[in-house]
Amino acid sequence: VQLQASGGGLVQTGGSLRLSCAASGRTFSRYVMGWFRQAPGKEREFVASISQTSGSTYYADAVKGRFTISRDNAKNTAYLQMNSLKPDDTAVYYCAAPEVSFVGAAKNLYKYWGQGTQVTVSS
Repeated sequence: VQLQASGGGLVQTGGSLRLSCAASGRTFSRYVMGWFRQAPGKEREFVASISQTSGSTYYADAVKGRFTISRDNAKNTAYLQMNSLKPDDTAVYYCAAPEVSFVGAAKNLYKYWGQGTQVTVSS
């Protein structure tokens, strides 16, 4: 499956952005979808994931209560709604999909990756 992330940009502290991840190539609804982020000089870290039918979601503690992951299987698209943004949220955000049915944070299980979209939160 090919993934294309979009929707990043520059926003002030407390603002909101919605990222999109468009999928193509294989049946989107088969895949768990996840979002990761990588800040300059830091490791890529897990943000959120969602099961194939949206019945299960999982969030990193750092974003819980502020970010919401969702998907629309009819549109082959996953989303990450980000509210109450902080400067610490500044990073390149990647969408990803594991080959196995796994809703979790283990980066090594995610096989397919999008190209990333930059999110910058100014103070």
